[in-house]
Amino acid sequence: MSRNDNAPGSGQEPMPLGGQDGGLSGGMETARTDAGSAGETSGSGLRVMSLNVRNPCDSSPNAWEDRMPRLRRLLAAAAPDLIGTQECVFRQVKDMEAILPGFGWIGLGRLGGSSGEFCALFYRASRFEVLEYGHYWLSETPDTIASCHWGNTIPRMVTWAKLRDQTNGRELYAANTHFDHLSEEARRRSAELVLEKLREWDTSAPVVLTGDFNVGPGTIPYRTLTEGGLSDTWTEAPVRTGEGLGTFNNYEDPTGRGETSRIDWILKRGALRPTSSAIVTDLVDGGYATDHFPIWADLNWEE
Repeated sequence: MSRNDNAPGSGQEPMPLGGQDGGLSGGMETARTDAGSAGETSGSGLRVMSLNVRNPCDSSPNAWEDRMPRLRRLLAAAAPDLIGTQECVFRQVKDMEAILPGFGWIGLGRLGGSSGEFCALFYRASRFEVLEYGHYWLSETPDTIASCHWGNTIPRMVTWAKLRDQTNGRELYAANTHFDHLSEEARRRSAELVLEKLREWDTSAPVVLTGDFNVGPGTIPYRTLTEGGLSDTWTEAPVRTGEGLGTFNNYEDPTGRGETSRIDWILKRGALRPTSSAIVTDLVDGGYATDHFPIWADLNWEE
């Protein structure tokens, strides 16, 4: 499914941050400084975010209804252009559509249709034109919906799109995934399949891969991807916010369980140069927006 019928600036405006820090701890040090009204960005820099939203299974104070206003504030401050999300079920996808005015989205439930969690991509509709999109499953039969092999009992998938950046007419691929949390074999084979699929795409267009990979840097999936032609925007960026942190906070750990638990990555291939990256640890009104820290990378097009 693809939706891009939210005209820029239409719909509900982002929730105002309010006060001096809008209830964001640290004054949102990772807020975007080149954003205009309603989060509309200026210039050609591209901010990509990976965001595990967390499915709506938790109770208050971390229920989805509690977290959604926090997430709205966080996203309004960060002002990403492209977001790879994990764990959203369909009603959360629709809620995300409401709190991201001016964004379109691409996604499919991992069980088919609107069933199961999505790896939905959200993109700023005023900036990007969707040229192609698709989905495949991390299995022996990637074109079979909900197919599941390699020791995982939960279907895992990739949602991808080829986009044209209307600020300069250049094209890129965005891909988003969520690797298995239990099966080491599934994670290894998933990384191999992702590389195989990337080789089928137009090599003149750069690739951005976002995801929750459920393992940290230095592991087999990480090495497979980074030695297979992708690079880690976190390690390449000359400016980093959140050094030494992980990304899985579990609603309680401000360190994200430390750098070995930096399990959410933004990888890239091709003519995009990271200028800065961040692990967004801000609390909103004293609470977490999700059980993972969002991450973002600022990328510039290379000539």
